[in-house]
Amino acid sequence: MSGQSLLVPGKLSPVRQVPASIPRPEYVGKPGPAPYTGPEVQDAETVGRMRVASRIAAQAMAEAAKAVAPGVTTDELDRIAHEYMIAHDAYPSDLGYRGFPKSLCTSLNEVICHGIPDSTVLRDGDIVNLDVTAFIHGVHGDCNATYLVGEVDEESQLLVERTRESLARAIKAVRPGRQINVIGRVIESYAKRFGYGVVRDFTGHGINTSFHSGLIIPHYDDPRATTVMRPGMTFTIEPMLTLGTHEYDVWDDGWTVVTKDRKRTAQFEHTLVVTDDGAEILTLP
Repeated sequence: MSGQSLLVPGKLSPVRQVPASIPRPEYVGKPGPAPYTGPEVQDAETVGRMRVASRIAAQAMAEAAKAVAPGVTTDELDRIAHEYMIAHDAYPSDLGYRGFPKSLCTSLNEVICHGIPDSTVLRDGDIVNLDVTAFIHGVHGDCNATYLVGEVDEESQLLVERTRESLARAIKAVRPGRQINVIGRVIESYAKRFGYGVVRDFTGHGINTSFHSGLIIPHYDDPRATTVMRPGMTFTIEPMLTLGTHEYDVWDDGWTVVTKDRKRTAQFEHTLVVTDDGAEILTLP
């Protein structure tokens, strides 16, 4: 694995502005979101709106990813994704969610998730996850992917490739009538082939008019995850695999989650809707 030094917090830039004409999620300006009380199965009209939100999120992520290179700050990636979303009349769902100060998450190397974009400069050999969610027409679309920065060591490359593959395998396992835990079973069994850790405490989630509906999608074989998938259910799958332990620490910022052994970790995510015979990926650019 790369012998680069561990990350430390950088300096935050001022909060980016969103035009007043763009509708905000209900939680903006509040300590947290209102509990979701709606259905997990969405009607066709809601799924149609989610396709729009999900496509914008995926395209914003792709635009930011074009700038991933040594010497670029994570704050610059935030700027690109932020400006793309507002240019398409979407609100960056992360901005103001439980007080999160930026428009996407940038998680480097040992950061599992929820890294805050700041003055940190990408270095040759890093890996960086971009996690983007867009809100438009009253619904959210959520996606993330891990990118290589310059010349990356083989161990890290394989971790990224295999994490992407674990998501692909999990999506193929989605079928009406199956329990949610089949998703985690597929991911965990694949990760174990390579001795990877599977993060347990951060999961996929239901998503619709709510950023996080309360439906939990574990990425390990959790016998408690007995909810049966039905056509029209919308949720994310977002496995986080590590080169070592699945245990973690949280920085003093209350957001940045790092592996306890500070070994590298990768993640990929799509928003899905369950169909009559499988799943449709909504977060495709």
